[in-house]
Amino acid sequence: PQDGKTALETARTPNLDALARNGALGLTDPIFPGITPGSGPGHISLFGYDPMVYQIGRGIMEAFGVGMDVTDRDIATRANFATLKDGKIIDRRAGRPPTERNRALIALLSEQIQRIDGVEVRLCSGEEHRFVVVFRGDDLDDRIEDADPGEEGQPAKPAIAKVPEAQRTADIVNKFIARVTEILKDEEPTNSCLVRGFARDPNLPRMSDLFQLNPACVAVYPMYKGLAKLVGMAILPTQIDDTIRDQFHVVREHWNQHDFFFIHIKKIDSYGEDGNFDNRVHVLEDVDEALPELLALQPDVLAVAGDHSTPPSLKAHSWHPVPFLLHGEWVRIDDTTAFGETQCGHGGLGRFPAMFAMPQMLGHALKLDKFGA
Repeated sequence: PQDGKTALETARTPNLDALARNGALGLTDPIFPGITPGSGPGHISLFGYDPMVYQIGRGIMEAFGVGMDVTDRDIATRANFATLKDGKIIDRRAGRPPTERNRALIALLSEQIQRIDGVEVRLCSGEEHRFVVVFRGDDLDDRIEDADPGEEGQPAKPAIAKVPEAQRTADIVNKFIARVTEILKDEEPTNSCLVRGFARDPNLPRMSDLFQLNPACVAVYPMYKGLAKLVGMAILPTQIDDTIRDQFHVVREHWNQHDFFFIHIKKIDSYGEDGNFDNRVHVLEDVDEALPELLALQPDVLAVAGDHSTPPSLKAHSWHPVPFLLHGEWVRIDDTTAFGETQCGHGGLGRFPAMFAMPQMLGHALKLDKFGA
């Protein structure tokens, strides 16, 4: 918070505040109170899946997001370019290099690292510092600790097998990291990498089967496209540099083709991780300014939610409950007057598990039958 207010409470958001006055507010817990969620469980909770039952590794989301083919013989991982100095990771994102630089480095690495110990290695660029690695071979195991110290200033961390069956896979991952570091030794700040989120395709049930919906995703970052694809959403066309208005316009163009739209605004989270309070405020204001284009479509139900909190003061995901706004014809209006964490804490929806957000939306859209006689 700044002057006792969060970025959401600091931002000037007249349109969101108007929705709050004519809707209902609450707070969600993505997993359980006190538990810090990753983006995967945070999102599938909002999609109505129990995150303790359906667990998704980060790597498979990234692989699907960049359009890679994944088979039953594959282990997908998310990777970051990072800066290594004197054996320590001093920048986990290598200064967020331009995506063009990322693509050039991945082309170089793809040429020089094609197989390790008989296992095929496939690479694909993401955005900025991110890329995806897929290891394809027999008897691979994804039960491996992240090869990432988790914070800067710490020694580089090797991949560690959680079970004996995963030792061979961990060894291959560590050889991969060593090869990347050797090839990029003169490419500082992008002179090493972190590899994490080892995962297979979890084969999740589709939202169309669970909820009888025809859902679509409007996101600009690959990981969120991948996550949406895992639950069966159509991925609508976007570009990484699309503005919020561009994203809302994509929804307008496809409005009659789908009955559920997941619109993801990434920069709110990114600026939280960077500790940039002011820019986080500006993005929230940009969302609010563009909101009338979305409201003009007159959705039956509009929910404004987050998959987790990312306080700029912490520069990381956190366990704090997440603001939630629900607006629609059948929403019971509470006495809140603005959209912010404090007001949400007093809202009529109360504090509830994020996985209950989907039935709230479906119920208020009159899409659920009565239960029982």
